[in-house]
Amino acid sequence: MKKKAAIVQRKELQKSPTSIQGLDEITGGGLPKGRPTLVCGGAGCGKTLFAMEFIVRGATQYKEPGVFMSFEETEKELTENVASLGFDLESLTKDKKIWIEHIHVERGEIKQSGEYDLEGLFIRIHHAIESINAKRVVLDTIETLFSGLPNPHILRAELQRLLRWLKKKGVTTIITAERGDGSLTRQGLEEYISDCVILLDHRVSDQSSVRRLRIVKYRGSTHGTNEYPFLIDEDGFSILPVTSLGLNYSSSDERISTGIPRLDTMLSGQGYFRGSTVLVSGTAGTGKTSIAAKFVETACKRKERVLYFTFEESPSQLVRNMRSIGINLEPWVKEGLLQFHATRPTLYGMETHLTTSIKLINKFEPSIVILDPINAFVMGDNQSEVKTMLLRLVDFLKMKRCTAFFTSLTSDSESMESSDVYISSLIDTWLLLRDIEIGGERNRGLYVLKSRGMAHSNQIREFRLTDHGIELLDVYVGPEGVLTGSARLSQETKDEAEQLLRQQEIVRKQYGLERKREAMAAQIILLQSEFDAEESEALKVIGIEKARNERFVQDKAKMAKSRKGDVYMKASNVIKK
Repeated sequence: MKKKAAIVQRKELQKSPTSIQGLDEITGGGLPKGRPTLVCGGAGCGKTLFAMEFIVRGATQYKEPGVFMSFEETEKELTENVASLGFDLESLTKDKKIWIEHIHVERGEIKQSGEYDLEGLFIRIHHAIESINAKRVVLDTIETLFSGLPNPHILRAELQRLLRWLKKKGVTTIITAERGDGSLTRQGLEEYISDCVILLDHRVSDQSSVRRLRIVKYRGSTHGTNEYPFLIDEDGFSILPVTSLGLNYSSSDERISTGIPRLDTMLSGQGYFRGSTVLVSGTAGTGKTSIAAKFVETACKRKERVLYFTFEESPSQLVRNMRSIGINLEPWVKEGLLQFHATRPTLYGMETHLTTSIKLINKFEPSIVILDPINAFVMGDNQSEVKTMLLRLVDFLKMKRCTAFFTSLTSDSESMESSDVYISSLIDTWLLLRDIEIGGERNRGLYVLKSRGMAHSNQIREFRLTDHGIELLDVYVGPEGVLTGSARLSQETKDEAEQLLRQQEIVRKQYGLERKREAMAAQIILLQSEFDAEESEALKVIGIEKARNERFVQDKAKMAKSRKGDVYMKASNVIKK
């Protein structure tokens, strides 16, 4: 008999959720429960805030009281520093949900329990845990202990004993540490704090600040291994795991209007696909923002939310400018359907722009997102970095089923059918605006470079901005090429004159044919009359001749009868028979 294969049941590692946006997602549920976690990084990267948010979220959302042991900042300083994030540490402390204690490390104080041991620290942590029945503990930052004691080897052993003790008590512990040169920490703490190691990084690139997080190690659990951008703002710590996004989002068959009827016609009569990515590119002054604004206005009329990121104009300036072409966006701002976010690209680094954008999108929950223009981020040789950011943003918007509308400025010197950030592969519908100079005039033309999943026009339309909106007109295409503006009007006038002459020639020929037809009809009537007269006369003559012939026959018969001729006898015999 065959032996049945043993079924091994997988046991998942218990975890303590952090409720830090994005962190639970990339760690598969949070930090290892009842185990120590090392959070390391340089100055200003957010270690203390990370640890404090872990303690506060645990106490307020998961009913897990926490102890925060600080070796640098006092209780008052910590309370004031996190008050701007909405954390009321005073109330939490009074309610015995959090225990905050500042330990000022002095070599003399620790010597009271032995020159090289941390027994005093053990006692204080034990008292704090027992006082509030704590489930979470933070030690911030551990380097202070090393600076206060002369023998780091004995201290390292004492810390290891402390962590084993905390592990036996079943509390989830975070230890923060400064990053060393070429190593995760200055004292090599990762050698024994290895259940979970989180590295926070704060770097400056091209004068822009960038913060990133990486899970270096996580025993007993799968986790994200990429570098993830994170943001520290008024809502606390936000980690956005956008680098792990895949291509498993669904697509929509719903179509939404562009706001320009003739442009809808060029896109098989129905407009863009909902959730698709649209790019409008062209040189300066061709009307890219105008097309975006018309799309925004039309969406707001459908009661859809729109989030507009502008990187070159202030919201008030943009609203004023669009009013000149009959597009009034101000009512939709007041109604709350349209929200502007205006920043200079140089204000943040790429990752901070990305995290800020995604956070606003999650908060506002728009149906349409506008970025105007995307190439404002291009500075120097950072095209690949900008493309990576936009790739992450496009994937995020597609997962949210948001329609993304980008504008891109192209220069006269570069190919019109390319963009500064080389994102053509990300674009579903690409509209190209171009200048057409002829006859001393500069006019605009629009055509659809590509539009995936639909039949679309391949013709160029003249693009006009008027005081009552946007117009798309047919361009003149003749032997001299494409004509627009006055040249088109002049050619159309000439064509109309030639057509009028041809029409008049047609009318003249039709009139001549009608006259001939009338003359022919008159001749037919005359000939018919003459024929009728001659026919009447001929019939009379024929009648007379027939009468004469009958009379002759009768006279001849009478004569034969009187003479008893053969003719009469034959006639008599015929009658008798």
